[in-house]
Amino acid sequence: MSTQLQLVGVAAAIASQPPTRTVFAQFSLADKVALVTGGGRGIGLEVAAAFAEAGAVVYCLSQSEQPQNDFITVQEFVAKMPSLGENVKNGRMEYISGDVTDQKQMWKVAEDIVAREGRLDICFANAGVTAGVDCLEYSAEDFTKILNINLNGVLYTAQAAGRQMEKLGAPGSIILNASMAGSISLRNEKLVAYAASKSALIQMARSMACVLRYQADTV
Repeated sequence: MSTQLQLVGVAAAIASQPPTRTVFAQFSLADKVALVTGGGRGIGLEVAAAFAEAGAVVYCLSQSEQPQNDFITVQEFVAKMPSLGENVKNGRMEYISGDVTDQKQMWKVAEDIVAREGRLDICFANAGVTAGVDCLEYSAEDFTKILNINLNGVLYTAQAAGRQMEKLGAPGSIILNASMAGSISLRNEKLVAYAASKSALIQMARSMACVLRYQADTV
């Protein structure tokens, strides 16, 4: 079939349907549930707000026992947003305290979210820390701490979400937040542990994506 005939066929199909607004619908997260680690401030908070604005229920996990003022301000802002439409629930933001380096605790966090909401569609594994220390002076304890949060914590978060998605038999999105520092060297920046953790994270994401995609294709 020629390109011209294909275009005519598409035009005819469009003409046979009543006009509807579909562009913004492609970005809708109405009725979706998300988990964002490092969601109490910074990048995590901004991403969580965007998810909620698009209609998702977003659980923002941070290590602090209580949310800080930045989170409360954004949470209240989201709550005041206009309705997304008739019979469509607005998104909202919930705060939860947790430690991403505790594997079993993270698994339980995802279980609890599903028990409450009935689903878990999105995971944004974002929690991370950095420290500017000369590479020749880095202590073993500090280096290990950075890797434990930035790499192990992301793995445990991804596992937590993936286990629930697999259990529910529902597709979802697991997003691992890395950094340009994982692919390039930043001149005059003392970020050897941070850069190492983000580089490892990038390769871990590739590996997990291949494994999970293969498992999904063979089910």
